[in-house]
Amino acid sequence: RLFDLDPDLLPLFQYNCKQFASPQECLSAPEFLDHIRKVMLVIDAAVSHLENLSCLEEYLCNLGKKHQAVGVKVESFSTVGESLLYMLEKCLGAAFSPEVQEAWSELYTAVVKAMQRGWETLPEGD
Repeated sequence: RLFDLDPDLLPLFQYNCKQFASPQECLSAPEFLDHIRKVMLVIDAAVSHLENLSCLEEYLCNLGKKHQAVGVKVESFSTVGESLLYMLEKCLGAAFSPEVQEAWSELYTAVVKAMQRGWETLPEGD
């Protein structure tokens, strides 16, 4: 769903300087699947620390810096969030109520805001 929503994100996923010719090639690459596992670990950490997300602040801020360094734009995270919600809806079916959707959306927004602070802490020109 990610590349359907924003095909321009495909070039950001390069591993060992390899560019993928198609979204399907990227989606089946072991490196991309490993990246997805890492994303889900961040989501798991956020869920596990729901009552105290601030304990993840430094980690998420540094994660934001890493994403900026490889050319990711903060705006791209809205597409990732939309893809995450889509996946949750497909997996949860009827259990994905408006309240559940709102809770996931709020959690994801909090994670992205913490990551975004990583962009904001870089000096001008970096």
